[in-house]
Amino acid sequence: MNNEIKLDTKLVGDITGDFYVPSYQRGYRWGETEVVRLLDDIYSTEGKRNYCLQPVVVRKNGDRYELIDGQQRLTTIYLIYRFMNEESFGFIDEPRFTLSYETREKTEEFLKSIDESRKEENIDFWFLCAAYESIKKWFSARDRKSTLTNVNKYFDEIVKIIWYEVGEAEDAIGLFTRLNIGKIPLTNAELVKAMFLSKDTDEDVDKEKQEEISLQWDNMEKELHNNSLWYFLTNKANADYQTRIDLVLDLISGKPADNREKYYTFFKFDEMRQTKSLDSIWRSIQQTFLVLKDWHGNHELYHKIGYLIASGILTLQKIFDLSKDKTKDDFRDSLDGYIRDSIKIKGNYSDLSYEKPLDQKKIATLLLLFNVESVRRNGEHSQWFPFDKYKFGRGGKVTWSLEHIHAQQSEGLRTQEMWKEWLTLHIPSVKSVSDDFEELIELMNSAIAKDKLERQEFDAIQQRVVDLLSVKGNTEYLHSIANMALLSSTDNAALNNSTFDVKRNEIIKMDKAGQYIPFCTRMVFLKYYTPSADNQLHFWGHADRVAYVDAMNTVLVNYLEEPIVLEKEEE
Repeated sequence: MNNEIKLDTKLVGDITGDFYVPSYQRGYRWGETEVVRLLDDIYSTEGKRNYCLQPVVVRKNGDRYELIDGQQRLTTIYLIYRFMNEESFGFIDEPRFTLSYETREKTEEFLKSIDESRKEENIDFWFLCAAYESIKKWFSARDRKSTLTNVNKYFDEIVKIIWYEVGEAEDAIGLFTRLNIGKIPLTNAELVKAMFLSKDTDEDVDKEKQEEISLQWDNMEKELHNNSLWYFLTNKANADYQTRIDLVLDLISGKPADNREKYYTFFKFDEMRQTKSLDSIWRSIQQTFLVLKDWHGNHELYHKIGYLIASGILTLQKIFDLSKDKTKDDFRDSLDGYIRDSIKIKGNYSDLSYEKPLDQKKIATLLLLFNVESVRRNGEHSQWFPFDKYKFGRGGKVTWSLEHIHAQQSEGLRTQEMWKEWLTLHIPSVKSVSDDFEELIELMNSAIAKDKLERQEFDAIQQRVVDLLSVKGNTEYLHSIANMALLSSTDNAALNNSTFDVKRNEIIKMDKAGQYIPFCTRMVFLKYYTPSADNQLHFWGHADRVAYVDAMNTVLVNYLEEPIVLEKEEE
């Protein structure tokens, strides 16, 4: 960022000067869609205090401005003014700026009086006439007098452009290429940073202070590239933010999650600048960043805030607003209240069933909290729940699903390949739990070897295998929370429909390979919760379910309204 930048916001009605479009750019090419979108945007500003169009990037060259970015938009604004002047018989002023083209001398003259009979003379005239037609059509669909008056008024009072003026030493072609060819627009972060480093900045930010800000700014960006910090704060992938410091700036600007206005954040900072010194704005950026770092470094707050964000219960913005003007204890209490509410349900968790989609969501939320809280309580200060691994893996965003710890059905197994894979996965488990397995293994192997395996034959063998690998009397608990764990979604239907022992072997294999497995899921398959006297290594039965649910009740005692019960099993 060089210090020759001059940054400002200007009302459209205040744009003056002579602009020229250099030879490295093509001519005007907007079609009806873009023209109408701009007019609609302008007209929807009624009632707003201000509205900002995309930046216009210029470089001063003598007494003219070289228009590096924003040609299409500025030309359209020029045409709107030209139309309004003509339609109001001179009552609305002509544009107060001029546009010329380095390699298209006739275009400047043509713009001063749009002559539609010359439309076919060249491609530039054709596009300019078509845009003028679109403007006419748009105005004709509305009340002529009030629309002309309103648009002119909005240009004078509400609609602004971001004026981004670079120094004469700037490589204009390089900048144009970055902004247009690669379609990498100026970001909110770049604009806010330019606000501090602009050559026309307040006296309270001298050159030395600017250099300090620039260095600290880059350090913040670098620290936010620590995935542990980043994915603690947000569920969004890198692609959603061109620079990570945007997250901090959005927070200060209070940008609503559903706001699509591209330069909302910069505009809020521009408003702040009217009433606050740049130095105090810079301090608020630093303080906000330090608050986030403090939360990340505080073992208890890290887990509570991290859970609320990861589960989608609260946004970072809401949590940030909650923390304002509160003592640490009050803030912690309010977070606890939201955590309690996040798992509050009518009735008991034992009544929820995997077979009901709405229940699935409730069980999954509770299990996420169980995992996060288990790590927090287990680790004291040495273990931290890895939100970065939970949210993103090597292949991108990780999706977690509710999986049966022990599956006894084959609902997802539809093809011969799936049946054969299921049988292959279960051979080691059959061998490990039965002394008299030869005949069954032979059946399984011959089914796997068949060119055409019939569904009926697979179902019969599968039933025998499941009976062998299941604890008797388990079926009514198949879809209850006591048989559910969080696993990363996989397309492997054969594995998803497998019995406990097969899943256990697979989890151990994944764990050895360094794949991330949530804490409680790992504990389930390592039989951590089950007392050793009741431990049947290859099975998931009544004693396991009781121990698992007891662990949930113990870990979540501060958040559950009532303990989870397994009533039927207590009879």
